Amino acid sequence: MPFRKYSLPEFLVGRCDPAGYLDWLSKKARTHVKRDRQRGHAAATREHYMVAIHEAVIDSKGFDYYTREPLAWELISTYDNAKSKAGKRGYKKSFWLLPTIDHFGDDLTANTFKICGWRTNDCKNDLTQEELINFCELVLSYHHEKMRIVGE
Repeated sequence: MPFRKYSLPEFLVGRCDPAGYLDWLSKKARTHVKRDRQRGHAAATREHYMVAIHEAVIDSKGFDYYTREPLAWELISTYDNAKSKAGKRGYKKSFWLLPTIDHFGDDLTANTFKICGWRTNDCKNDLTQEELINFCELVLSYHHEKMRIVGE
């Protein structure tokens, strides 16, 4: 039975429905399998991805892998395209901490995922963890330099 295999992690009890979590897990696995097969990972399967994503969720303990922000698990499967179109940026910003799946590392066949917020995943895009950190350091360095010059 899938509920036993993919039981709701303890930190999500009361934050999302077990059936909703299973549905989210299945949808995310299907989406990533489809994308990865198009990228050449012919052996990708929904079952392997469900296991890997579920393990990533458990490892996350409910937090963004990159920022350690608590994620808004109650938002899974609630995004509404019509409301997004009407609300534009404001609506999407309300989903910044929506848990998303990040393919971790360059090897698609490793089936390695991390859980992070939508904002983080948007910013990271196709960057490796090291590239993301380097970019963030560049942004911060420039910001601090600008503030130093303005403050003089």
